[in-house]
Amino acid sequence: MAAAFCSMVLAISPAGAADETAAVEAAAEQLRVAMVDPDKERLEALIAPQLSYGHSSGKVDTKESLIDNLMTGASNFSSIAIGDQSVQVVGDDIAIVRHTFVADTHGKGKDPARVNLKVLQIWKKTGSEWQLLARQAVTASA
Repeated sequence: MAAAFCSMVLAISPAGAADETAAVEAAAEQLRVAMVDPDKERLEALIAPQLSYGHSSGKVDTKESLIDNLMTGASNFSSIAIGDQSVQVVGDDIAIVRHTFVADTHGKGKDPARVNLKVLQIWKKTGSEWQLLARQAVTASA
């Protein structure tokens, strides 16, 4: 009976992992959309209270400061393209996401610019939802 249970778990696990990977990918896409067209309620749901959001400049935002910057236009993205994304779900509640981040920006008091970054994100599952816990960006090599 134990062998039968183990083979059932092994048969289900890859599908479960694929489902969680798809859920993380969906959350990351929802965050991308909410950063281009800021929606405070959606941002609040997608971002963990303990967020540490590292920019390529070295600046680090909290959940509150990131959402405030997006809502006030201090950080203003007219487009964000994500590429070369990989998602690795670790255990039941952590996911590591890496991708390239190419964006057109025009924040308040700043000249329009294009950024090309390599990004590492850590997502944490809270209840049934994935939330961004940490992010660090570095400037991509030309």
